[in-house]
Amino acid sequence: MSPTPHALEQLIREFTKLPGIGPKTAERLVYYLLKQPKEELVSLADSLRQAKDEVVICRQCFRFADQDPCPICADKRRDKSLLCVVAESQNIPVIEKTGAFAGHYHVLGGLISPLEGITPDKLKIDELEQRLKTNGVKEVILALNPDLDGETTSLYLAKLIKPIGIKVTRLARGLPMGADLEYADEVTLENAILGRKEIN
Repeated sequence: MSPTPHALEQLIREFTKLPGIGPKTAERLVYYLLKQPKEELVSLADSLRQAKDEVVICRQCFRFADQDPCPICADKRRDKSLLCVVAESQNIPVIEKTGAFAGHYHVLGGLISPLEGITPDKLKIDELEQRLKTNGVKEVILALNPDLDGETTSLYLAKLIKPIGIKVTRLARGLPMGADLEYADEVTLENAILGRKEIN
């Protein structure tokens, strides 16, 4: 007989499905939440339900948004010839805060990672190729994390895009190898955007 109530074990198992959450962290989170007033937990559950119901995926750039097309894709003032490719939707607000980029975005939905079974066909790469052939894009900026999966994905995309005749650049190395784009400060990221380099 387990000393942990069945409902708690089930909740801990659910938390371990979240990225970066191991069994110990999941257990700490569950016990923390149980100490909170019931109305706070109900509010959290309602917010999750509301986000799931109201947040949509933009059919042009594939980011999470509250409308389709998203405000960035719908903005006529933005430069359609510049396309910034990011791994995840949460990378876009970080880049937007710098004020250094006024083009459009494309969210891949992850990075190529053979060890995790993430192959190119599981990402929005076919959709990217279609956009490049029809939207008058002149430069693609690969704003991917400078780690092994980011480099693998960047090289794959560069080989795919260059034959189309579009310039391919990457963020300058103001970002250290192994860094996570999501946590980069605005100044470092702005310098990386402005000092981007072409991929040969």
